[in-house]
Amino acid sequence: MPDIANKYTEAELVALLKERQQQAFSYLYDNYSGALYSVVLSIMPDREMANDVLQEVFIKIWRQIEMYDATKGRLFTWMMNITRNASIDMVRSKGFNNNQQNRELTEAVYDSVGTVSTNIDKIGLRKLVFKLKEEYRSLVELAYFQGYTQDEISKMLDIPLGTVKTRLRAALIQLREIIKP
Repeated sequence: MPDIANKYTEAELVALLKERQQQAFSYLYDNYSGALYSVVLSIMPDREMANDVLQEVFIKIWRQIEMYDATKGRLFTWMMNITRNASIDMVRSKGFNNNQQNRELTEAVYDSVGTVSTNIDKIGLRKLVFKLKEEYRSLVELAYFQGYTQDEISKMLDIPLGTVKTRLRAALIQLREIIKP
């Protein structure tokens, strides 16, 4: 069995996690928490809540490692999906929305000091999206500005998943043409 100083292969790491080996979990956290934290922050900029979500994600990974299936994808992809879903769930929760409304102004100001935040409206991306066909515009709005998955959009709009994927791809191609000088 490899020790903590060595680098685990993905298969070794998964096997040790399924055996509930604490050193494997420590290795997992040490090597993947930064990347997963970035995923959380891309969805919710509140660092305090992002830390909470990250902690929940690692608990979920620990508890659900038996559900990981290497034939369906890589371990990191599986963990990233758990992270993304947990982040979106938190953003959609009433508790998150209430917390954001109840934050003091000074807290929000201090949180934003030293961070670079790109406001979509400031760079004119929403204006470019409005140049798209309506069928594309609504899908881009739902997928990229509101964070819905393609499957959720398909069910919400009652259109086939393949149609959602095709239209989003066409929308991105059309946006690329709009942006080109």
